Amino acid sequence: MTPRFAGGVAAFTAFGLDQLSKLWMLEWLVERGSVVVLPFFNFSLGYNTGVSFSLFAGNGEGTRWALTGIAILAAIFFSVMAFKTRLWLEAVGYGLMVGGSLGNALDRIRIGAVVDFLDIHGWGWHWPTFNLADSFLFLGVALLLLASAKGRKPEPAR
Repeated sequence: MTPRFAGGVAAFTAFGLDQLSKLWMLEWLVERGSVVVLPFFNFSLGYNTGVSFSLFAGNGEGTRWALTGIAILAAIFFSVMAFKTRLWLEAVGYGLMVGGSLGNALDRIRIGAVVDFLDIHGWGWHWPTFNLADSFLFLGVALLLLASAKGRKPEPAR
């Protein structure tokens, strides 16, 4: 599997899993509210009109469309980077970031906010609710850092 193909598979998989999980949670959690899975983990439906940690939330339609545009531009940039790299790990990292960016952008376009449902808490501490797209973005960055730490040895061309 070439790095480009691996990046494409990662992007489509991340986007698909993100959107399927959100559709399922939108239907399932509307009926149930919050669902306790473990003492420190719930499924809890939330809508984020801002970015990470609800930064810029509640600033209106202009912010919604600006954040959507930024996410789409980021996805284009990550796509170009995934296409250019000859490193498999980087291509997958960028692909995950493409899928996560587009997943959250589609939420903003469709419903005006990003659907969040993963809720981690414990010992008086509560992490902001997030989704699979956010997880894929984080994992993509982690893979890029790992690739950077391993050094820049491109795979042989096939």
